[in-house]
Amino acid sequence: MVAANGMFYPIVGFASCVALIYLSFGDLWVNYQKEQNLSFVQRNGTHFMVDGRVFYINGWNSYWLMDHAVDEYSRPRIRAMLQAGAKMGLTVCRTWAFNDGAYNALQISPGQYDERVFRALDHVIAEAKQHRIRLLLSLVNNLQAFGGKMQYVKWAWEEGVGLSASNDSFFYDPSTRHYFKNHVKTLLTRKNTITGIQYRNDPTIFAWELINEPRCMTDRSGDTLQDWIEEMSAFVKSIDKNHLVTVGLEGFYGPKSPKRLTVNPAGIWADSLGSDFIRNSKISTIDFASVHIYPDHWFHDQDLEEKLEYVANWTVSHIEDGDKELMKPVTFTEFGLSDLNKGFEPSQRDRFFKVIYDILYESAKKKKSGVGSFVWQFLVGGMEEYNDDFRIVPWKRPSTYQLITRHSCWLATVQGVLPSQKEHLKELCSKRR
Repeated sequence: MVAANGMFYPIVGFASCVALIYLSFGDLWVNYQKEQNLSFVQRNGTHFMVDGRVFYINGWNSYWLMDHAVDEYSRPRIRAMLQAGAKMGLTVCRTWAFNDGAYNALQISPGQYDERVFRALDHVIAEAKQHRIRLLLSLVNNLQAFGGKMQYVKWAWEEGVGLSASNDSFFYDPSTRHYFKNHVKTLLTRKNTITGIQYRNDPTIFAWELINEPRCMTDRSGDTLQDWIEEMSAFVKSIDKNHLVTVGLEGFYGPKSPKRLTVNPAGIWADSLGSDFIRNSKISTIDFASVHIYPDHWFHDQDLEEKLEYVANWTVSHIEDGDKELMKPVTFTEFGLSDLNKGFEPSQRDRFFKVIYDILYESAKKKKSGVGSFVWQFLVGGMEEYNDDFRIVPWKRPSTYQLITRHSCWLATVQGVLPSQKEHLKELCSKRR
């Protein structure tokens, strides 16, 4: 494929990839004799590191894990999903560590928690540890699903202390800031009832994400959101010295960024959301940048070829930012192609994934800042009510399954086989010789 800068991203023959795994890292299969505990993931410049080795992420989203761990009838889905992820060579799952005031709420009201739901989150973390999958845990939603920032504003308003009924007051109202900080402290200092480990001391947790897709449209300058990110990321770091922190951005460039005209989706809407990828990600207490990719949400008149070309430009641009502007890792924490598109075929989604995977594999080979990808979203069977137009049960479509697992094998040619992958990756990659 052709990237935005005209460079070609060659596809290495898969047989040679597998051969390289065996030649370069075959001793791992022989000498690795017992399971090791997971270690904390750290950052070194534009890369993640674990146990002194570069750590690239082939990951996925299953936001529903805590919710499904609450009830006994649905709890087996957590094990099924994490086990499937491990078998695919995946290493990190992004999921919600919040549910504010909604059904199966974790936080019932400010500072009041349902222990039954907290034990469900304990279960998710313990299961992830067992399957050697790390978790990227998001702390609140900008959207109304599962309560979101709107619920915090309602709580403050109902208690007579809120400054405004605007959703965006979440970012500047002292009351909602206090509520959120209390949630952060409660979560980070929680002692897991299954493992006995406080969340802040558990390396099963890869990182904390402050908020899913933050927008503050009432302050298009971006100052309000910037101030909130600075305060909250510093607060997380004051409690938890072990874990990495990211914002949860969609990746749009703000009004002062020259890239708003060349990279943002067409129109003025993307630079008027109160967020700015570069400015927000440069904060010293933010360890890595996050980007989302949803061409179906951003464009309605483009055909597939135009969307794929844009996706390549968008992905390459943010990796360049990580290398030249931020000097931090860049992760693509959500990406999906809708099945509601006119004339949709599953093969189109495969092509979409391949564009992203190819660029990230090339980034890994060249030691650039593009270090992680998270598909939105994976389900297991019997979850029809959780279907959205991006959902995937990957093992039900062989070509999609092969594409995702192939990326795990390709990354292993760059970083070696991680101890956490040892159980499954040898068999997975050997099938592709």
